Amino acid sequence: MEFLASFLATGELYGLRVGSTLAEVDRALRHPFVDVVGEEGAWLRRDYGLVEFAFNPGTGPGAEWVAATATVQLHRLAPDDGLARSWARSTGVGFPRYTSWEELRDALSRTHGVPELTVTDQGGFLRYRAASSHVSVLVVDDADEERGDRVGHGDVWSLDLWAPLRAGR
Repeated sequence: MEFLASFLATGELYGLRVGSTLAEVDRALRHPFVDVVGEEGAWLRRDYGLVEFAFNPGTGPGAEWVAATATVQLHRLAPDDGLARSWARSTGVGFPRYTSWEELRDALSRTHGVPELTVTDQGGFLRYRAASSHVSVLVVDDADEERGDRVGHGDVWSLDLWAPLRAGR
């Protein structure tokens, strides 16, 4: 929980943030992945199973791919307990099968630099957004959803880091 609370507060995931290069991601994460490259090299998505990064091409000669988003896809742990074990072996960070928003919020209350969160209804989900760190938490908000091979009501679906909009965009 402390790892996720720190990510929400700082916008850093394994020391990586928006703007980190593909080479920096390679150094930080030693875990199997799948790359998907967009048409004409417009984007790159690197999926590690639990964590996924999206990259934009850098600019200038010899430019590297640059991280634009990162997502911790906690919902993928519910049907696959092997994913959590392999992730813990390769990164040293363990995750439970389910992460409740209540548990994460409790860990966040003990974290330095707690961001202000705004909440919006996303149709079956609540999105808690921290503008200061550019991280959102998507929480299942459907009372009929029960834990099983899927996350249930009150569980965190994902945490998403996004690139801030630049002036003029």
